Amino acid sequence: MDFKSFKEMLKRIFFVIFTAAVLACHAAPKTQPIVEGVTNVKPDEQQQLVIKEVVNLIESYNYKKIQINDSISSIILDKYIKSLDQGKNYFLASDIKEFEKYRYTLDDDFKNGDLSGPFFIYNVYAKRLNEYFTYSLAQIKTKYDFNQTDSYVYDREKQPWATSSEALNDTWKKRVKYELINLNLAGTAEAKNVETLTKRYQNLQSQTSKTNNQDVFQILMDAFTESIDPHTNYFNPTNAAAFNEDMSRSFEGIGARLQLENEVVKISEIIAGGPAFKGKQLSAGDRIIAVAQGDGEFVDVVGWRLDNTVSKIKGPKGTKVRLKVIPVGKEMSSKPVIIELVRDKIVLEETSAKKKVKTINSNGKDYKIGIITLPAFYADFKAANAGDKNYKSTTRDVRKLIDSLKTYDKVNAIVMDLRGNGGGSLVEAISLTGLFIDRGPVVQVKDLRGKIEVDEDENSGVTWDGPFGVMVDRLSASASEIFAGAIQDYGRGIIMGSQTYGKGTVQSSIDLNKLVNPSMLQRVAGLISKDKTVGTSPSGASPADINLGQINLTMAKFYRVAGSSTQHKGVTPDVVFPSVYPMDKIGEDTESSALPWDVIPSSNFKAVANLTPVKAQLVKNSEQRIANSLDFKYLKQDIADLKKRDNEVSVTLNEAKLKAERDAQEAKTLARQNELRALRGLPAIKKGDKITKQDAFDFIEDESLKVMGDFMQQSGNYVMNLGVMPKNN
Repeated sequence: MDFKSFKEMLKRIFFVIFTAAVLACHAAPKTQPIVEGVTNVKPDEQQQLVIKEVVNLIESYNYKKIQINDSISSIILDKYIKSLDQGKNYFLASDIKEFEKYRYTLDDDFKNGDLSGPFFIYNVYAKRLNEYFTYSLAQIKTKYDFNQTDSYVYDREKQPWATSSEALNDTWKKRVKYELINLNLAGTAEAKNVETLTKRYQNLQSQTSKTNNQDVFQILMDAFTESIDPHTNYFNPTNAAAFNEDMSRSFEGIGARLQLENEVVKISEIIAGGPAFKGKQLSAGDRIIAVAQGDGEFVDVVGWRLDNTVSKIKGPKGTKVRLKVIPVGKEMSSKPVIIELVRDKIVLEETSAKKKVKTINSNGKDYKIGIITLPAFYADFKAANAGDKNYKSTTRDVRKLIDSLKTYDKVNAIVMDLRGNGGGSLVEAISLTGLFIDRGPVVQVKDLRGKIEVDEDENSGVTWDGPFGVMVDRLSASASEIFAGAIQDYGRGIIMGSQTYGKGTVQSSIDLNKLVNPSMLQRVAGLISKDKTVGTSPSGASPADINLGQINLTMAKFYRVAGSSTQHKGVTPDVVFPSVYPMDKIGEDTESSALPWDVIPSSNFKAVANLTPVKAQLVKNSEQRIANSLDFKYLKQDIADLKKRDNEVSVTLNEAKLKAERDAQEAKTLARQNELRALRGLPAIKKGDKITKQDAFDFIEDESLKVMGDFMQQSGNYVMNLGVMPKNN
């Protein structure tokens, strides 16, 4: 499908609609009710603009062709309230009754850019949250009787809303008691536990007070877009940047991961290859208390939100940043060290494709199998568009790994591990498939107009022509399903694992800023609130300061080359293993707003092999091994235990009883681990011993490799139409 021309056409349409809508007259937003006792968070002008245009885009271009009406308004309200208080621990029945006035008005409000209702709801939530944090802090020093037979109901979702604050106070008091019991069971002194829990609640209260209108708007937009379909998503500017960094597997900055601890930003990890790594002046555990841009003045960042501090430290490649740091192990009162770094582009290699080689024995014959672990389908489109010949992408990385596996490791087969791979770039899924098949269709795409296009691998030749397998699980989705489905339809390899997620929709990422006339941004900048207590926009905003965020809009649906959609049903492996994840809790078929499954005509593709004669024996052999496998036996027990615990909503507050339950579970787990270790010739471990990474055993991977061994043993039963026989020696 020619996505470039398609998106250019849409961009022109969007531009006209977007500009016209801004210029059109509309009803002024209603006055937002004030919630006493809390700093009221309010929407700004750009958010009012964004909500109108997102409504417009969804109504005009979402694949569902859905209208935002009273019915959708009702769904949005329920989702929004649930996202704030799923466990019914904050809102009162009286609050919920008051919110009912918005049930059938959000659709009209959104079209008018009116966010007063949802922001009022959030401010009520913030008030309740602060009330219960304050109450809990007062309860921490209470002398509790840990020998009572009472219990704590931690999941109140199916219970009615509390009718009074006193009723919820009892829940929060029991929560405090439960947390103290957990600290007691960890073996620390009672006084220390009180101090630890006090700091925890103070920190929660402090961070909650820093919530801004971007946070609230993101929660609301999540509820809105999820009411339409599970994969239409709006990202505020911060989340949009994070999404695009994840897609490209790179960012520009100093190369350090940060976390917030007691109001201070701490370095949790130094990323190999980045400026911080090369400079050797920063270490994990160091605390950053101030940041300066270039030779500018330092800005104290103690007590800041983490994302605000990160935005100060990140910056364009080649620019200078200075940090005031309290080294790890030093008291906060120590004199800070000033460290100067020049920002650079950081490539996240640890989240990119990787390889390893394992040798298995099948019926007395050794086989070397290369395993390529692929966490996502990524591509640095920004670098590619800028002409960077070494831009990072899935296909480029995997091609290098295959060349290494062939040339240096001399493997007999390759397995692509797509477990946990939630997808990513559709373009990369197509090009990656092309490494294993000669030219031909890879996926079919039906757009919102009903037009079907066939996306093909147009590059002749293959990078790997030997035996091939693909591992999938319930978390393998989207681009993973395109790849696995194409390999299966072509008969190019064996798919192993559990049924995949079932995401068969295509999203286009739209930068809302690029759809707006610059004069409109100038107007919005002039209307932005200058009150920093309720917003995030700087005083005296300019058009360059305005960032409307990004929407990933569901605009098409993809189908396998044989015509079947992966929507809802996903890809069913040739050799099925028990699922590690609950199938009834995770998957597209568990989403109420998901699109349905359907089929279209098959594309004009030619399978490279008929693996049907091979699959039956592979399944039989695998089922026999699984039936006799202790690992799979325990997995099935875990699945049964999970279903049994699914309806549990409370926990005992009797310390001795809770300790006995946990000790019994730990003993059961330890006995199980030692039984499995004995099978593998490993020494037994004692309670408290840590299992090393070298001792970890991936029994799903192990069974997949055994399936591949069987596959190579039977390779004489089929011939691939690649001009070669599968390699088995």
